[in-house]
Amino acid sequence: MLNRVLILILAGLTLSSCGMLKRGTSPWEIRAKKETESAMAVTRSPNTANLSADEKKIQGALDIAYKDWKGVPYILGGASYKGIDCSAFMQVVFEDYFELKLPRTTREQMKVGSSVRKNRIKTGDMVFFKTGRDTYHVGVMINKEQFLHASTSKGVTISALRSQYWENVYLTTRRIL
Repeated sequence: MLNRVLILILAGLTLSSCGMLKRGTSPWEIRAKKETESAMAVTRSPNTANLSADEKKIQGALDIAYKDWKGVPYILGGASYKGIDCSAFMQVVFEDYFELKLPRTTREQMKVGSSVRKNRIKTGDMVFFKTGRDTYHVGVMINKEQFLHASTSKGVTISALRSQYWENVYLTTRRIL
């Protein structure tokens, strides 16, 4: 009888916690936060020696975000590890890794922060693209040449800003960090 009661209590605790995991509380997210606080460089950056300590921290946090989310598929309207779209991914990155809240849509995110000239792009800047008549895309710069984003074809990935495709659809840059 006592065993049944214990089993029911344990089952109840287990079931009541399903779906209750808050972003930022999983073991990999806790590790990410700790690593972010002590990160001083990212291997993908060709020129970390010229970066300030703040830029190195930003780069470290973005590197961890990439490791945590790499390959998660693109799903329009998605906002989880099962699938995510570009603007939701920016919300997650900025909230979970920098403790900054962003609006939900790419168009709303384009209004946040300050405008930055393309030749002044820094690590952590958000880059925006006009990919169709009424469609936009967003990513975050991990260095002066590459950006992290949720790609419709590759899922969460890193792309070169200077690739012909992204050059042709580039729209603007915003700085919020």
